[in-house]
Amino acid sequence: MAKLRIALLFGGVSSEHDVSLLSASSVIRNMPEDIEIIKIGITKKGRWLFFPGDVSDIENGTWEQNPDCVPCILSPDRAHAGIVKITPDGDSTITKVDAVFPVLHGKNGEDGTVQGLCMLAGVPYVGCDMTASALCMDKDSSKILLEKAGVPVVPWRTLRMEDMDRFEDTQRMLEAEIGYPMFVKPSAAGSSVGVTKVNGPEELKKAVTLAFTHDYKVLCEKAVDCRELECAVLGNDRAEVSCVGEILPSAEFYDYEAKYLSGTSRLAIPAELSDQQSDFIRSTALKAYHALGCAGMARVDFLLDKPTGTIYLNELNTLPGFTSISMYPKLWGHCGLPYGELLQRLIELAIERAEQRNG
Repeated sequence: MAKLRIALLFGGVSSEHDVSLLSASSVIRNMPEDIEIIKIGITKKGRWLFFPGDVSDIENGTWEQNPDCVPCILSPDRAHAGIVKITPDGDSTITKVDAVFPVLHGKNGEDGTVQGLCMLAGVPYVGCDMTASALCMDKDSSKILLEKAGVPVVPWRTLRMEDMDRFEDTQRMLEAEIGYPMFVKPSAAGSSVGVTKVNGPEELKKAVTLAFTHDYKVLCEKAVDCRELECAVLGNDRAEVSCVGEILPSAEFYDYEAKYLSGTSRLAIPAELSDQQSDFIRSTALKAYHALGCAGMARVDFLLDKPTGTIYLNELNTLPGFTSISMYPKLWGHCGLPYGELLQRLIELAIERAEQRNG
């Protein structure tokens, strides 16, 4: 049987560009040998480049400097079914692929944009479709739908730029309806980029202004004294849920530095929970997964309020981190599905879903 050929996308026009490089490096190193990888890097300015070099150059961020990089695109023409490379002499060559693996995080990768392109191209792709990706990326939209589905979410209010014009009124509303402390975050961003914990009125405007540099909508959520719990979902219609893990952050909350830079945050797998708590989290994760139309994979994040014991669903990540310290592959590894087999399964699910839709 011929090797499967996978176009692996990394980088991207996103505040999480550098995290994507780490995830992609880990995926490449753990990909089964019977899968051929076509490495496609997307620069911070949005250029697509075919990268023929070593994975270490992706990891250290020097991949763009490789002299053998050439421009390329994922063609939306279904007759091409793959990558069009532009050679230095101006000619083009087509490399057909069996599937696309977008190892991209954040905007322009996890938000339905690349998924829509893959759908136009008629090429199978790993992860959720365009609609589910967009919904899960937009925390405001996903919270509205999850609340409608009966999934408990932390109380929140959404701000738009016009609310800055009357900020004193906005502040009074937030203080009355949310109260301090509160988290202020972009509606559509990941890896805790642009997130601030606000403890008092003197911090609020600065936090909201920062969040607006990352998105046109800003969420203000009630801060709870909580444990941070996560589980992994894998599958299409018949999805499976992993055991529950716990984040033990090195910082006050699990921000970007605690996730990727400090190296001192720890994971507890499985989390120390009662059977009832674990069952509730796992069943709620599956309920949310289907309510938002997810397929392929998602990491589902929860908050357990320490004083009350209330469990809230925080968010779903449709392209979770795949670095060496990331929770998604570690959870499945604990459940007996090694990293390489997990990648194989994700690709199989992508092809299976495409065949069902086209069948």
